[in-house]
Amino acid sequence: MMISAIVLILLVLLQQRGASLGAGFGGSGELYTTRRGLDKSMFNVSVVMAVIFVFSILAELLIV
Repeated sequence: MMISAIVLILLVLLQQRGASLGAGFGGSGELYTTRRGLDKSMFNVSVVMAVIFVFSILAELLIV
């Protein structure tokens, strides 16, 4: 559980931010961007790691 948590934190921190916070509130900038290349791969791996993390928490709760 700890390993998946650390890997998930690192993957989230390493991802590039596509739009600034102001773009979400109607400011200038693109809100929707297409992920390409390494950014897309890191996003997919982070989703898989999040699922693994959640299942490890559920397994820990069921075992104890």
